[in-house]
Order: sequence, then C-alpha cells, then structure tokens
Amino acid sequence: MTTPVKSVVIGTAGHIDHGKTTLIRALTGVDTDRLPEEKRRGITIDLGFAALDALALDNTPLRISFVDVPGHKLFVRNMLAGAGCIDAVLLVISAEEGVKPQTEEHLAICSLLGVRRGLTVITKVDAVSPERLEEVCSEIQTFLSGTFLEESRASVLPVSARTGQGLDELRRELLSLATKITVNNPDHLPRLPIDRAFVMKGFGTVVTGTLLSGEFHVGESLALEPGSRSVRVRGIQTHGHAEEHARAGSRVALNLAGIEVSDANRGQTLVPEATLSAVTTIDVDAVLLPDSTGLKHRSRVHFHAFTADTLATVSLYGYETAEPGSSRLMRLRLQKPVLLVPGDRFVLRSCSPAATIGGGHVLDAHPLPHLRKAKCLSWLEALKDGSLEERLFLRVARRATDGLTMRDLMAETGLSPESLRKFTELLIGSNRLLRVSGDLLLTSEAAEMATGNIASHLKADATPDGLKRSELKSQTGLKTAIFDFLLEKLVRDQKLRLQNERIYPATSGPHPADPDLELRSAIAAIYEAAGLAAPSSSEVAARLNLKVSEMRRHMTHLLRDRILIKMGTDELYIHSRALGTLRDRIRDLRGQTLDVARFKQLTGLSRKYAIPLLEYLDRERVTRKEGDKRLVL
Repeated sequence: MTTPVKSVVIGTAGHIDHGKTTLIRALTGVDTDRLPEEKRRGITIDLGFAALDALALDNTPLRISFVDVPGHKLFVRNMLAGAGCIDAVLLVISAEEGVKPQTEEHLAICSLLGVRRGLTVITKVDAVSPERLEEVCSEIQTFLSGTFLEESRASVLPVSARTGQGLDELRRELLSLATKITVNNPDHLPRLPIDRAFVMKGFGTVVTGTLLSGEFHVGESLALEPGSRSVRVRGIQTHGHAEEHARAGSRVALNLAGIEVSDANRGQTLVPEATLSAVTTIDVDAVLLPDSTGLKHRSRVHFHAFTADTLATVSLYGYETAEPGSSRLMRLRLQKPVLLVPGDRFVLRSCSPAATIGGGHVLDAHPLPHLRKAKCLSWLEALKDGSLEERLFLRVARRATDGLTMRDLMAETGLSPESLRKFTELLIGSNRLLRVSGDLLLTSEAAEMATGNIASHLKADATPDGLKRSELKSQTGLKTAIFDFLLEKLVRDQKLRLQNERIYPATSGPHPADPDLELRSAIAAIYEAAGLAAPSSSEVAARLNLKVSEMRRHMTHLLRDRILIKMGTDELYIHSRALGTLRDRIRDLRGQTLDVARFKQLTGLSRKYAIPLLEYLDRERVTRKEGDKRLVL
C-alpha cells in the first residue's frame, strides 16, 4: 500500500515585477505565465500554477502546489481568486525596490483571508550592493512587525533566481513550512471553488481548483453551484498525474461530463449533489483595516470569497458607520449567489477608488427571513463565541418548535453527515436535543413549549367526548412529525389518553384510563429493541401470552399511532425510530448507488428484510430504483 501524498498550497504575494514568477520557475522549472499577453508584456495577469514534489522531513511524500498571483494593482481581483484557497504565503520583495504598495495590500489581504503561515523572500539580491541588501532587510523587519509573519522576521531569505543563491535554503524552509500545515476542514463536506475552465482536446470540459475539504472520486456525480447543475467526474489529475481520487489540500483538474465549458466559470463551486447551495444573503463578522475610509449603512462594496466576487450591499447592525480599525457584525446582500458556509473568509474592497478596506468570516449563510434585528443580533453574538456543539444547538434552537432536519443542518453548516452525527449525538446524550422521527431535531426547551401548547389547547377545547387528533394538531400548528412524537410521549407518560383518534386529558371524561396502554407499550418496546430485524407479530404474541385477536387489536392501535410501520404486504412491522435511524444512515450515502447485496452488507440483514426495507426507502423518496440498483437521493 503506497503512502498518500500530503498536499499543501502556497501562494505568492508581492508587488509587480518583484520576481514572483521567476522565483517559482527557479524552484519548479515551470513558467506559470501561460497567456500570450503575459509573455508579450512580461507581467503576470492571471493565476499561474506549478508544483514541487519532494520528501518531507520525515521522508513521507509531499507535494507543494504554488499559486502564482499577479502583482499589478489592476489585477487584484485575480490575485484574490488565487489567495482565497492557499494554506500559506510566499511574500516576495525585491531587493532593488523594497516594500511597495502591493506588498502591503497583498499581505493585508492574506491576513484578512485567515492565512497564518508563510515565508518572506528578498529577490534579486545579485543586483544590489551588500549595503542596499542590509537596508532592505531592516525595512522588511519593520514592515513585518505586528503581522502574522512577525515570528519569521529573523529568517527572511535572500535569494537570486538568476544565480541560484539561497534557493537550496528556501527549498528546505518550504519543506519545513509544509510539514507544519494540517489539512483544513476535516469535518466538512467536499468543496472545490473553480479558478479555471477550459476544453482539452479528446477529453472535453476541464476545470481546476483547490479542494478545500473532503475527497472527490472518479465516477462521482457532483453539483455545480450556483444552479445545482449535475455533472459527473470522468477523470482526475493533480499536476499532470492521473488519480482515482483527490484529497483535501490538492490542486485538482477534473474532467467533467454533462457540461459545456461555456457553462463552467471561475467563481462557481463543485460539491456533492443535494448538499450545499449558493446564497445571496449572509451575516458576517467583519473587521475594517485601520487605514480604510470606514463603511456606512447601505454602502456598496466588492465582495471576494475564494474564487468568487460580486457586488454587495452592506446592512450594519446598529446602523452607525463602521469606523476604520473596528470590528462589526453586518449583513451582506450579494448581487450574485455564491456558495458559502460558516467560517469562510472574505475580503471587502471599495468600489471607488478601488482599494481593500476589510474582510472577515461568515457567521450565517442562511439567515431566517423576518427575524427581528435585535433577536438576530443577540443570536449572532452567541454564535460568534460558541463552541461547535453550541453553534449546532443554537441553529436548532433558532427554529423553535419547528425543529431542524439533519439535512438542513448540513446545508447551514457545511459539515459532513458523519461529523454532524458525531456532534449532535453529544447534544442528544446530554438531553439538550431530542431526535424526533427520521432526522428531525428539536431542543428540549422547544419540546416542553410544544407539550405545553398541546396541553393548553386540550384543556381549553376538549369536551367529554375528547378532541379529534386532527383538530388538536391543527390548533397547535405543529409539524406532523413533532406532534406525533410528543403525543406518543404524553400517552406513554399517561398525561393524556388516545382512543379511536380522539384525545382526552388523563383524568377527565367518562372513559376509564386505557387498560391496554401498558401492554401496547410492552409490544412497542419489543419491536424497538429488535430494530430492523423485527420479529413476527405471532412471535411477539406468544412471548406476551396474547391471543391472536388481542394481538391484532393492539397492532391496529400501534399502526394507527404510527409507532409501528407495516412493510409491504407481508406481516413485517418495524418500529418508527428504527426506520428513522435507517433513513439517516442511507441519506449519508447521497449520490451513491445501492444494490441488494450492498444493502445487506450495510445493515447485516437477510434478503427477507432487505427487499421490503428498500421498497420502503423508495416510497419515502430516500432512494430511487434504477434497474437492479437504487440511487440515494
């Protein structure tokens, strides 16, 4: 088994004509200036890419991908598209010119984008005197003070791409830097912001980008956002090497089927199907640069995140102007949809004159409409300072008695189903969250509120003949799944009675307490404990010493209350909670296909159970039958 190659992405930064492209060519042998106009003018206009394959300090394979960005102020937009996906920065400063305006702006942009590692290189040292080099070194030491590169001030590297001076030491420092970088977002869904799209003869549409998280596989179906356009991965390459799958941190080229190159553009994002979607309204935590001009309510700005950019309108919580150097919570309304999740970094630039004024990170990419500003602000303040588990809890709590499905929670957070299950189980284990049928989550406080709602309506409106179940549900306004879940609990706790689809307070009315409640609870407990491999009703009847007619009567009640669900035409009954767990588990396989054999392997069930359960999943629209297989929707 071969050791997987660790991949990291390092971006260049610096003023025009300070030798960024020449330095990358000296390190890798690749000329990243690929456009005819770049060759003619001798400057970088768009993004360029190269790679350095080496062994890390522990002798494991390592691939450093370089993103070479333009240094001219007219092409900052292109620079931002490259800087949005890097793990570290190679700040390049010419010994001839020293620190210049784009040096300052590029470093500020990297800081706003959350870059926290890097190296500083002084180029063209062969063209200056020792005295000039010493002067530039001193200038750079002062410039780096107070920045994220401050710790590396003592190891500013003088190099010459022309003579080779300092290149070996630079390579060693790059390897050392790369080994300290960890994989980003291990708990998140796969995402690939596209930075190039082109046609390759004999292959068709190819897109490139940096895989931010997760993995992509050959043959996998993906969605292109915005637009949810379905595409299929025909092939994967990383710097010319064909791969079966790509891992987070890799520079990736994907050969896509199902799309023309004219429909794929920089700024779009590839994600697994039916997971994430582009948004136009976000709540953010933003900081303005000390030398910015400030930001007024309703201002228009340029918004840049990863490879996307669009105009945005600023809505300030509190309305007062955001002063230079200040940090503010604000809402941004984007002119074009962009795929974003909480934690994503962005940069803001003024429209006129064009300049970088600030940036920050996304707090919420799915604000609730019509929520009062004061309540929203309070929620954002709690969200900003909360742990991951607390942030998940706050998202469910925000939905009050409506609850929140795991699928919607995934869409709001960008977390993978496996990670979500891990973190929500902790909240369920501490009784802060409840799992309602299927994948619906509800806070304990909301459950108490909804239970009180049910009790108050029953007390106010029930007659001696009770209240129709459908009428009580309509009065409470609760979702069916939540109403049924809480009603079952209230019946089980003997706080109300349910007879013939009519509901009674536990102690009122002419009807005696249901004498069969304890027996039905025992039947339900047997089915719940059995999970998917449920016994037959005759086996349960024999176990509880019940006659066939009695068992049939009890089963009718349990089916009517949807505690048990009948599978097809056979006498197979499964507890609703076991089916909810199954639905969650299968939904985690979205975009994949299942046949009977794989389903049996996943569940450990025989064909007797597998076939009716697969048919049930078809009816619930968790899967769709396609020939002998099923596509997980």
